[in-house]
Amino acid sequence: MSKIKFNGNLSNRIFSYFALSKISIQVIWHRLIGKPLNSAWPATFEMGVLFWRHQFKVAFLRPNIQGGRVYFDSLITNVDEDFSVESLASKANEPKGEWHIIKDIKSDMTILYLHGGGYAFNSEISKNFARMLAGLLEIKLFALAYRLTPEHPHPAQLDDAIAAYKFLISNGTNPKKIVLIGDSAGGHLTLMLIQALKQSKLPQPALAICISPWTDIKQRGKSFYENDKYDLVQGYMAIKFGKWLQGGTKYTHQSLSPIYHDFSNLCPIYIQAGGKEVMVDMIREFASKLEQQNVDLTLDVWPQMIHNFQFHGNSHPDSKDAFIQMSKAIKNIT
Repeated sequence: MSKIKFNGNLSNRIFSYFALSKISIQVIWHRLIGKPLNSAWPATFEMGVLFWRHQFKVAFLRPNIQGGRVYFDSLITNVDEDFSVESLASKANEPKGEWHIIKDIKSDMTILYLHGGGYAFNSEISKNFARMLAGLLEIKLFALAYRLTPEHPHPAQLDDAIAAYKFLISNGTNPKKIVLIGDSAGGHLTLMLIQALKQSKLPQPALAICISPWTDIKQRGKSFYENDKYDLVQGYMAIKFGKWLQGGTKYTHQSLSPIYHDFSNLCPIYIQAGGKEVMVDMIREFASKLEQQNVDLTLDVWPQMIHNFQFHGNSHPDSKDAFIQMSKAIKNIT
């Protein structure tokens, strides 16, 4: 089950609720006449995919990104689970973000979580996912609130991630007890971070987990547009996010795309992806290139799933399995 939370002004709330209601009715009707978008999906899963695709599209049409962010957060659907997590805003002397701490915690690991959202959004959904990660993996987590594009193009986000990593180490956290987890753009940032740590001769973390990572900031692979009908993120959106990340700076497409980089002699990397997401082809190609570099890499793809399907927590069997595999990957390096 999901629960709905409203935020912001009344007009946005009404518009979002109307969209959710309309999409839900359409999904039910299409299933009654035998035309589901994907017969492997439950009706509620399909509703969620189409609703969040709609919300992204509307957010992109707003006159400015600030208005788009406000609209995007106007109606949030979250998995109704109790993760037994205490969430605390970071202190003045800490990087901007939020701590999520498990009660009666047993693990001595720390997760540095880098959220998705195309580098342009840090939505309530991502914040709830951070709590979910901490709760289901049962590990203390720091969710970094890095600076966003288009106001702050690269390298602002990378600089913030490096600063957060250094902060953890300087405050006594053993790098071998740090796990990086990033989804979508956060997966991109995770890959850029371990590269930057290597260049700065800083110690690597124990493991980098990348959920639906963005490995090329431009179009790559047939899935980039062929899976548009299934995915909540669309190809044109990823192109726009890439332009915002570059932001007219000197940084090239190649320098900002992990698929062109050498990942040898870095920490182990675990990647999860959905077979129906627009970025699955670039993820598979990236994984293939890393295998040629003899990287300690594992790639798991759930054939019927979409971008960031893990946000469904234990409410969907594939999402539940993804968390189980993440937990196993962490235990294998501890």
